[in-house]
Amino acid sequence: MRLVADKLSSARGGRDLFAELSFAVSAGETLLLLGPNGAGKTTLIRTIAGFLAPRTGEVRLEGGPADHTLSEQCHYVGHLNAVKANLTVAENARFWSRFLGGARGRLEMALKTFGLSALRDIPAGYLSAGQKRRLGLARLLLAERPIWLLDEPATSLDSAAQQVMTGAVNAHLASGGLVIAATHAPLGFAKSRDLQLGTAAEPA
Repeated sequence: MRLVADKLSSARGGRDLFAELSFAVSAGETLLLLGPNGAGKTTLIRTIAGFLAPRTGEVRLEGGPADHTLSEQCHYVGHLNAVKANLTVAENARFWSRFLGGARGRLEMALKTFGLSALRDIPAGYLSAGQKRRLGLARLLLAERPIWLLDEPATSLDSAAQQVMTGAVNAHLASGGLVIAATHAPLGFAKSRDLQLGTAAEPA
């Protein structure tokens, strides 16, 4: 399995973010998107996820199931955690499990992995920023997807939670998944290489 970007170009507000960008990421590999705010890291991840259309070029998955679109084979965790404050931790996870078509039994495993089991009946609105981030990341384990797209995944995480997140990512890579992550900080993901984006100043 290999994700290929071929001559991608994207613009926002009349300003080019990146142009003629090509790369490939194979199963078991991590691609880290580096660059200052406004360089296009978030735009690139959202384009791969299918939320944005490129101005030119294409993204395709080679070797994946033919009956699933690229978007259907991606997990996307963006800047926002997609957590409903009035739902409990378990209810939030249960919603995502159903939405993603997760297998039965994975919910408890996901909560346990990210240290949320003791908080399962607490409304998410009472969680700290780090706990909300862990809940957002927990949905990566609720359903199997070969491609994980992560936008600043370490945001709000303490060192212990970062180690848990890194362990989950590396286990995914070891099982044949691939990861593309935008980051300003080292992440410790296995088999990673960098892709440096431009030097624009506005948020992307």
